[in-house]
Amino acid sequence: MKKKMRFYLFMGLIFFVSSQMFGCFYNISLLPKSGPLQEKVVSGSGVDKIALIEVTGFISEEKQTGLIEKPDMVSRIKEELDLAAKDDTVKAILLRVNSPGGTITASDLIYHEILQFKKKTGKKVIVSILDVGASGAYYIAMAADQIMAHPTTVTGSIGVIMMHVNLEGLMEKVGVSAEAIKSGSLKDLGSPVKPLSSEARGVLQGVIDNMYDRFLSVIATGRKNLTPDQIKILADGRIYTASEAQESGLIDSIGYLDDAIELTKTEAGIGEAKVIFYTRQEGTKNNIYSQAFQQPEKPFSVWGINPKQLLQGGSAQFLYLWMP
Repeated sequence: MKKKMRFYLFMGLIFFVSSQMFGCFYNISLLPKSGPLQEKVVSGSGVDKIALIEVTGFISEEKQTGLIEKPDMVSRIKEELDLAAKDDTVKAILLRVNSPGGTITASDLIYHEILQFKKKTGKKVIVSILDVGASGAYYIAMAADQIMAHPTTVTGSIGVIMMHVNLEGLMEKVGVSAEAIKSGSLKDLGSPVKPLSSEARGVLQGVIDNMYDRFLSVIATGRKNLTPDQIKILADGRIYTASEAQESGLIDSIGYLDDAIELTKTEAGIGEAKVIFYTRQEGTKNNIYSQAFQQPEKPFSVWGINPKQLLQGGSAQFLYLWMP
């Protein structure tokens, strides 16, 4: 493996030097491509199957980087749902969630794809929340038929957040200034080189309020047991323990992953079933907990959240994210 890595790095260096010398660039990826998904049984037996799909880490459409090119989370989950939809022996989906949330659009796309899967196949989807299932991750869970949380789960954090960094004071100290030449007064809305004006703050707050209302409507659709007034009280951004979430009606039950598998069988109306993963050749999933608590490889990141994903070079980014 080390020899192969050195080879790719060496070839990459050659192409880079060549492009600089001759003024041309090659649209060629030197990294090994991610292979097709393959089914792997991790527990159970029988003809029927339960497909275990995971939502782990920061929810984003950004492609994963590394030695092997991998699809982004939205593409991967869509691919796995499509495989499960085509397989008549897959009777239900168990969505294993361990995420603090992420971008609004990525969360909404996954939510939408799960709803489409259910509409097309009639198959049940059960969510099992492990360590954290907050904000955008809870948004996704609203597409499920049942939500079970681990006894030590943290969930909730219902709401929208946008980080704005003001670098004006720092730039003054180092003698740097910036000026935007723009077509309108709000064209540089959210710029990190100046403080927010009251007008700009009002516009951004309007966007956040709109996205927040959408979040509330998704919960109202997914949690028929809660009234709009109850949801509004619960959706003040706070987090909840599993017992608090169950008591308030945000989740249905508390149990371990094994319990979630049994619940999925019951909901699907089956007795025995194999629990399967969709994995790639380079991936290793030996049991139902594989990669559930995988640590991010990048330094200065939490849950795989890169500072670049939050700041995006200083531009505004609206998030369904628990970000303490």
